[in-house]
Amino acid sequence: MKKVLVALTIASAMILTGCSHVNVAATVGSTKITQADLQKSIDTVLAERVGTDQAGMQLQTGEDLTRGQLRFHLISVLFRQIASEAKMKVTKAEIDARRASIVKQVGGENGLPNALAGANIASVDLDAYLELLILSDKIGEAAVAAGVDKNSVNDQIQRLVAAKAAKEKIDVNPRYGKWDYAMADLVAVDSANSAVSPAATP
Repeated sequence: MKKVLVALTIASAMILTGCSHVNVAATVGSTKITQADLQKSIDTVLAERVGTDQAGMQLQTGEDLTRGQLRFHLISVLFRQIASEAKMKVTKAEIDARRASIVKQVGGENGLPNALAGANIASVDLDAYLELLILSDKIGEAAVAAGVDKNSVNDQIQRLVAAKAAKEKIDVNPRYGKWDYAMADLVAVDSANSAVSPAATP
């Protein structure tokens, strides 16, 4: 009977662990990144590559694409939390201005699809990506104002991200990899399954 109870306890724990990842790609503290959110990014990236000039592009595929998109979502959550604690905000006007600047750099609106495809960025995530860039700039400026050497700003931001991740705790669905706290990055694991394919693919 004791062995049966032990087996049931283990089975129950495994079931509960599995349930924690149902429909969820990862969590940062209480913030969930759903598989649907991740899949939308992946599908959009793949769909928007069609018809673009891919010559010379370093396009992510398979597991690399999946981890790249999930990494973006994870880092975005961490940056927003860091910014919130520092009472930093990004306005729509700031996002629009940064977008206009990028559009100009790539030769106009017609050049934007190729630029996004080459950067493995989904158009549906562009505003969030721009928000991330602006927050990074603001956090960097705050660090310099606090006495951090300009050459050490990136290292300081990396430390802030690592500290926030350690505080909030990041739980990644094993099929997508694992969070490396030392590197403050999403990395592959031996047990990770193949990357999520487009939704239309069985």
